Parts: sequence; structure tokens; C-alpha cells
Amino acid sequence: MIRNSTPPEAPATGAWEELVTTALLGTDRRTPPAGAPGRTAPVALLDAAAVQTVRRRAGLRPAPAARRPEPAPKDPRPPLPAAAGRRLAMLLADRPGTAAGRRGTAPDLTELLPQWLAAVNAHGYAPPPEALPALLDAARGRTDLRPAALAFGGPRARWLAGLNPDWRFALRAAPGAAAGSEDAGRVRRLWEEGLFAERVALLASIRSRTPAVARELLAGSWATERAEDRLMFLDSLRTGLGPDDEAFLEEALADRSRNVRSTAAELLSALPGSALASRMAGRARSCVAVDHTRGTPTLVVEAPHECDSAMERDGIAAKAPAGRGERSWWLGQLVEAAPLATWPGRLGGRTPREIVALPVADGWQGELHAAWCRAAVRQRDAPWARALLGPPAASDAGGPGAVSLAERAKLLGTLDAAERADWVAGFIAAHGLPEAFQLLGVCAVPWAAPLGRAVVDALNIARDAGSYPWSFSGVMGLAERCLDPAEASRLDGLLAVPDEAEDASPGAGGYWAEAFQRLVTTLRLRSAMAGELEAARAG
Repeated sequence: MIRNSTPPEAPATGAWEELVTTALLGTDRRTPPAGAPGRTAPVALLDAAAVQTVRRRAGLRPAPAARRPEPAPKDPRPPLPAAAGRRLAMLLADRPGTAAGRRGTAPDLTELLPQWLAAVNAHGYAPPPEALPALLDAARGRTDLRPAALAFGGPRARWLAGLNPDWRFALRAAPGAAAGSEDAGRVRRLWEEGLFAERVALLASIRSRTPAVARELLAGSWATERAEDRLMFLDSLRTGLGPDDEAFLEEALADRSRNVRSTAAELLSALPGSALASRMAGRARSCVAVDHTRGTPTLVVEAPHECDSAMERDGIAAKAPAGRGERSWWLGQLVEAAPLATWPGRLGGRTPREIVALPVADGWQGELHAAWCRAAVRQRDAPWARALLGPPAASDAGGPGAVSLAERAKLLGTLDAAERADWVAGFIAAHGLPEAFQLLGVCAVPWAAPLGRAVVDALNIARDAGSYPWSFSGVMGLAERCLDPAEASRLDGLLAVPDEAEDASPGAGGYWAEAFQRLVTTLRLRSAMAGELEAARAG
């Protein structure tokens, strides 16, 4: 059968290029080959282009049919329920708005799509085939959607991506999905011949399943990798990091790249039983002690006087950033890398909370506590994180050791979800919402009931006080995505436009009512989305 066609060796090719050149330059500057100058030149150009188009198409020669694509693979997962399929079409059809001004009361569907994808993947449904092009287009435009969208799209989405260059990103991510197969030869071939992005995805996927296999794969090609690639590959070892990785990481401490050495040292310091952690503990112990000669036991600090070659090999950066003293810079790195278990024995058997409560002489408290904050995050040490956070209602919103919202958020990440939510709820009750936005971002979704109530109560207080509603738009957006949908009924009393006080921001009441209406509508939509996914299972 003859289906395709090839262009002839037509002499008209030059004429077509001449027309294109004239169109680019403009008929005022160049006369069309087949037209007269003046007013009729643009029309003559279009007429000539039409004639040449017909000639080019009529001159195509028949050619053998191209090979048909392989059939799409089967997806063994159960099909998506019909109602959920309609919801998916609605979510994919929505595009981020570009108009300025009020958002109105309609939910922001683009912000709900990631949540819907996470839920549908948890249920294990397969997408409707007709939805795959829009799903791939959405993932193309939003990198944050790609992992969940490709997991939902499954083998058919990867097959379809092979037919459209615009979706090639799915093929780069796809090798990770094949990493769980038993085809060791295919994995090895992809590791040796794949693009860098494909190799990163492959290594990350294998590491999440079988850490030892990923480490051995990396070790086999380590000596031939570029420094910047070694750094990216080494970072993948954070997943599943364990004592078996120590020997490989110790070898990486001698790498030619300073960044690779630094990352290897950071990973080793997260293993409290490693030889590097022991070396760092010895150095840090010599820098901090308890002085009992003062009126109350006080921590005294003697920062390092030099950064020797052994310290540099273990990841200590010798050159301090601009505006930072060298000795304090070295001290912070040593304390951060030392196992936190070092300090109770060194400081009189005290608990983390008792250690943090000790005064620190000569202005070293900020440096010492900040280093302990970083160590608690790196070592995932919840008791130290609690001590450094302090009680949420403390008058110092920064806590005993955390000096920024970002550090507090990282410390909270070491606690379990329930404790994290309780702490943030207490913080909001004591300090309000303005400083809580970054803390809310690390809380599990949906928010636990105490946290949800604290957020709603704080928003209500801000509304009654006549505060600017725009100042709380970030928190309101988080609430739309994170508040438990069961809380919607509690918000009905906040939907009306409140009476505005004399000192309130003009028009604030209308904005608050609109924001709460949007919140309630979004919560009910999220509830309906969850119900649509559960319907088939319940039936």
C-alpha cells in the first residue's frame, strides 16, 4: 500500500524561498517576484504564495508507507470511575488565570490538580485514554505535576509520549519506572548510554527500591563521571542512607571536586556511627565545655584557631563567607557535623532541653544554637528539635535556638505529623498568622483538627479586627488546599459581609466574605472529588 509521499526535486524550491524572504522583509522593501510594486504588492505576494503551495503539493511523489507504531500497551489497573473521569477533564481544562484583580468565589482548579493526582494514584486507577494528551500537556507545563501525572498516566502515557516530541520529558522520566523490572541488561544499558536526566531518574528510582544496587551501579562508573554529574548522583544517596554507604562515601572524601567532598562529608555526618562523625565529635568536644566557676553553670566556647588539612578533607570549608569570622565559621561546621549524642556526656549528663537552657558566655549562643539546629535537622533528632523549638507559646517566637522561620520549619520536619500540627496550632494561638505561613507549609495534609481550628479562628479574628485581607491571601490559599473538608460546615457563619468598623480597611468586609465563600466552595469541591474516587470502591 502506498501512503506516504516525498517532495520532488522541484525547481520551484528557489521561488518559494524567494517568497518567504520577501514576506520577512516586507513588500515595501522588496518587490514580490510575481507582483507589481505599490498598493497591490501584498496581494500579489499572497497570490504567488498560493500558487507555489499548490505546485508544491501537486508535485509530491508517492512513497512506501511508514511502519505503523506498535500498539499501546495494556494498563492492568481498574478504569477510573466515570464521575472522576469527568472531574479530571474539568481539572485539565482549567488554565491559570491571567486577569488582574479579585479572584472571585470560584475554586482555583489548577491548585487542586496535584491533590487529585495524589489521591487517584493512592486508589490505583488507570486514566481514560482520551485524557492522556491533556494530562501530558499539563505535566509539560508544570514540572511539579510530572511525577504524579506520569505515575497516573502509566505505560500508555509513555507510549503516547514517544509519538510527540513535545512530550519527550515523559520518556526521560520513564526509565525510573522500568528500574523495578528484572531486566538487568536494560538497566545497565540505560545507565551507560542514557541521557543525564534519564540516568538521574534511573538511579533515584533504583535507590528508592534497592539502595545497595544503586550504590553499586554508581560505584561502577564513578571514576569516569564528570564532577558536576558525580555531585548530582551522590545526592541521590540521601534516599535510604545507611551504614552500608559509609565505605563509598569515605572514598568520595578524596574526590577532586570540593563540592563532591563537601556533600560526601555531609552525608557521612548524618550517620552518627560513621568514622567521620567520630572525628567530628572529637573536634567539637574540645570546643565546648561547662564552666562551673561562675554563679551558674555556663557553656564556654573555644572556637578552632585553624582549619588543617584533615578538617578540610572531612568537609570543613576553610574560607569563611564575606562578613563572617573564620573561627565562628569553623566552629559552626564542626558542631553541625558532630553527632548530637556527643553533648549529654560532654556536658554533665544533661538532656537536650537542659543543655539548650544553659547560658553561653561571650556571645557564642547564637552560633552554637544555630549549629545545633542544623545538626538536629540533618540527624533527624526529634528530642533536640523539641528543645531548640521551645514551647510554641514562648514570648520569643524564634525559640531558644531557631533564628528564622526557615529554621523553625526545618526543625518541625523532624517531628511526627500529629506533634507538628499541635505545635503550629499553639504557635498560631500565641502569635497569630503573620509568622506562621512557612510553618503551615510543613504540616501534613489535610491539617489535623486542632490546627485547622487554630487557622480558622485566627482568620476570623483578623476579619473582625478589620485587617487587610490581602495580607492573609497566602494562608487562605493554603487553607483551601489543606484544611480538612469536614471543616466546611464550621465556616458557614463567616460567609456574610461583616459590619465594618470605622478604622477598618475600606472594602475589607467584602473581600473577607468573598475569600471565605471561595474557601467553603473549595472544601466542598475537594469533598466531592474524594467521594467520586471512593464511589466505585464502595460499590
